[in-house]
Amino acid sequence: MEKKKYFISVDLEGVTDVTAWCETEKGQDGYERSCLQMTSEAAAACRAVLEAGYDAVVRDGHDSARNIRHELLPRGVKLMRGWACHPGSMMAGIDGSYAGAIYIGYHSPGGSNGSPLSHTMNYKVIRSVKINGKLASEFTMNSLYAAEQGVPSVFISGDASICRLAAEEVPGIGTVAVKECRGNSTFNLHPEDVCDMIQEEVAKALRKEVAVRRVDPELELEVSLTSHQAVRKALMHPLIRQKDDSTVCYRAHSPRELNAILDYIIG
Repeated sequence: MEKKKYFISVDLEGVTDVTAWCETEKGQDGYERSCLQMTSEAAAACRAVLEAGYDAVVRDGHDSARNIRHELLPRGVKLMRGWACHPGSMMAGIDGSYAGAIYIGYHSPGGSNGSPLSHTMNYKVIRSVKINGKLASEFTMNSLYAAEQGVPSVFISGDASICRLAAEEVPGIGTVAVKECRGNSTFNLHPEDVCDMIQEEVAKALRKEVAVRRVDPELELEVSLTSHQAVRKALMHPLIRQKDDSTVCYRAHSPRELNAILDYIIG
């Protein structure tokens, strides 16, 4: 049976105009405005999916996972809010019944200079993550998890750096770079232009064949942590090894296991 729905994972730091941490945190200056644009960019992707004849399921993947305004998404779109205590994390809920995965508002990985908000998972605990020797982003981990379910990753929007990295990891993926970043500044496309571009480019991506990304049988995880306390806590796990004063390692055999051990390290 033909697959009839797309999974849309949405983050906030890669949305246009979002530049400072305060704009990503509830109760802080600029947060409500950022959430509205996050919702608008997700809605643009949904419109493309619905107009192509598919269903759309949106996964709010930022912080509390309660940022998107459901009433501002197109009618008929399902929204997953809150955390599921599941190793899928930002991809919890995806399975082999989906035709593809779409990523909106994604950002550069920790350890890179691609954005003022570059990070991987929890920036207060993790400086950077490497998988098999290469710097890994949240897109890296989430697209691997989608691939484990047999789902191709077909489109991503976010800062220019994450779009370039995603295109290297998943050849053929559709991209929309909503901003260029320099130091602590961002050069942003107009919010309405971004939504038009996302809708247009998602529509194109749905018409393309993108292969499910390859998952290596072993995933050597290397995590640089921000404190010695975090290192000591991680080493309480019997299979986590210490590389140096701030870095721990773990050998996973699936994206699910990889995500679960990262959740353990973050605590």
